Amino acid sequence: MKRLIIPALAIFATSLHAQELSLTQQQLQPVRVNLNRVVQALDYIGWPVVEQAPADLKAIEAAFDPYCIATVTISPESRVSAEPGPWGPKLVGGEWSYFLVKVINEAGVTAPLAVVSQEPEVAVGVFGDRPMNPRLSGAKLEYRILLAKVDTAGPVSTVLTFDVGQGSQDIGFRSDLLVNFQAEEAIEVFLRPIDEKGEPTTAAFEIRDAAGKSWPTQLERVEPDFRFHPQVYRVFGESVNLVPGDYTFHVSRGPEYLPLEKKVTINADRKAVDFKLERWIDPSEFGWWSGDHHIHAAGCKHYESPSEGVHADAMLRHCQGEDLKVGANLTWGPCFDYQKQFFTGKVDEVSTYPYLLRYDVEVSGFGSHRSGHLCLLRLNDQIYPGGDSSEHWPTLCLNTLKWAQKQGAVCGPAHSGWGLAVESSELPNYEIPPYDGIGANEYIVDVTHMVEGPDGTEVPAVDFLSTVDTPYVWELNIWYHTLNCGYRTRISGETDFPCIYGERVGLGRSYIKLDGKLNYDAWCQGIADGRGYVSDGRSHIMDFSVNDHEVGTQGSEVTLDEPGTISVRADVAGFLKEETEELSEIPHGRLLRDKPKIAELSHTKKPYWHIERARIGDSREVTVELVVNGEPVAEKRIAADGVINEVTFDDVPIERSSWVALRILPSSHTNPVFVVVGEKPIRSSRRSAQWCLDSVDQCWSQKEAMIDPAEMADAKAAYAHARETYGKILTESEVE
Repeated sequence: MKRLIIPALAIFATSLHAQELSLTQQQLQPVRVNLNRVVQALDYIGWPVVEQAPADLKAIEAAFDPYCIATVTISPESRVSAEPGPWGPKLVGGEWSYFLVKVINEAGVTAPLAVVSQEPEVAVGVFGDRPMNPRLSGAKLEYRILLAKVDTAGPVSTVLTFDVGQGSQDIGFRSDLLVNFQAEEAIEVFLRPIDEKGEPTTAAFEIRDAAGKSWPTQLERVEPDFRFHPQVYRVFGESVNLVPGDYTFHVSRGPEYLPLEKKVTINADRKAVDFKLERWIDPSEFGWWSGDHHIHAAGCKHYESPSEGVHADAMLRHCQGEDLKVGANLTWGPCFDYQKQFFTGKVDEVSTYPYLLRYDVEVSGFGSHRSGHLCLLRLNDQIYPGGDSSEHWPTLCLNTLKWAQKQGAVCGPAHSGWGLAVESSELPNYEIPPYDGIGANEYIVDVTHMVEGPDGTEVPAVDFLSTVDTPYVWELNIWYHTLNCGYRTRISGETDFPCIYGERVGLGRSYIKLDGKLNYDAWCQGIADGRGYVSDGRSHIMDFSVNDHEVGTQGSEVTLDEPGTISVRADVAGFLKEETEELSEIPHGRLLRDKPKIAELSHTKKPYWHIERARIGDSREVTVELVVNGEPVAEKRIAADGVINEVTFDDVPIERSSWVALRILPSSHTNPVFVVVGEKPIRSSRRSAQWCLDSVDQCWSQKEAMIDPAEMADAKAAYAHARETYGKILTESEVE
């Protein structure tokens, strides 16, 4: 007898025999609530046979019953009996197959439902990982997911025995169910994607059979495939195993490519499939190199052992499959002691130009994460002095930044918006955030500090703010206010894969302009210099310049002897589908009942940055805004049809020292060009200076208790310096 122990996944529903059941509205309420979790679970394992939980008994029954291999009844005396269901007992040799089991729980039992195969050739189990509770709920009606597997193809029979604990089997073998499985043999199918130039490439493949099941089976995926993904990444000539039948291939290669859908019948005569991918834009042809400065090889959604995770070759494959040129693979808290072995202080040897992967560090889950997580790029030494792990780091971000900047790193807060939530959707706004999170919290203090660089000269403590992976209002608001005070922090795009976003790497990107060959160190320096823009990859603002002075060159500074006008230009492109995109078309969006349009979502809901939010009505147009000191002063419409448009703004008045940027909000945003008038610093807003000053006190109210006593003097001095500095800026600011 073979018994497989797998945590149970509760799936609530009604009986296969409607006449045996009668549910009041009160009894239906927990059924519906738990069915929503079921839909999530089915989607997660790659078998989305039901898109949403119906509201009434008959509809629930109609939706779930057809996929049941058995009905299990638990009598008022806790005796278990089983009957066959309508779903055919088909398996695939060597892979787990899924079935639903309906549970009529007349006893209100809350023990786990167990199943045993009496034949060793058939392995079975009741699946139950998150998002569900492994135990029965006690509700009268439930569904569960049954897994079954055989090693080889062909017919095989077994007796399945169900129970909910000792003594629960019914008399007369009624808890036993004879099942005659037919196991199909899978065919090795070779995938041959080529890019727009006709060259072999790597692509993302989401493969669904006629019933909607994801292939290969998601539950058994191991690196480089991730079980929390519907897609797998394959290099030209690599394969997947599929049983004969009809399939839909959804093929993609990041946001710069047009998605491809292809229907294919797989049989003994069709063992290879060709795919021709097309781009709508290639910024690298113009010297703009995409990168994601915040991805992880471990933690969050990665497997049961986040302290270990996956390896560099798996992460590089995902970058290649999303056409993401640079991946900063950050070692962090729960995986630090394992992943630290892969740090070399240079690009990893698995890199294949122009795809570069490098291990660096996110200070998260240890040390100064208490005042906000930090991304430390281009490190020479990954471990703070005083130990060899994550146990001895500073609790004051500024002390970590001093150490990193001394070795020439490029540094900035991660997932900036966390802790900076405000109710307003305006930019800028003047609400004081709570400063109670792990984003750009201590940044309000650190931005006022200069620290020692590698050659002994002073450099800003903070180089950049992370954007795109948290609500754009929260991210940009603090940035706008500090820019208005004269600070020159840049922005960079990140995904925080697979934590904030687990769908794909590169959902948040930086596009950095380089004059020569792509180089990781130079790309990071481009972030610090501001020679780039951030984007979701669906819109691009290239070659932004003010008075023919390109962003990120010569300090991004343009000088005017006196108030006057400037001219602004950029090459701008975007891509929107003809039809407005619903959230249901985003990975896992099918879990939502109402399937709202992305543009109608609050800015606090994912996806936080997406070109759909910039769509003008039902058109295919978006607005390019010219921003001066945080306020839009001019705008132009462009068609988001993939065509590059030259966008110009002439005779833009500049009355005082200001910062200037372009944006398609919230899809892309340039770094600023600083226009200095009469050699005076930027002091564009007394309200911004006061906002920053008040924010220092609010931040201290939240972070003081988290500072180590040995660093308390440093912390008090750092905050006092920030108060003094903002106070001085406030007196120097003439404009309200």
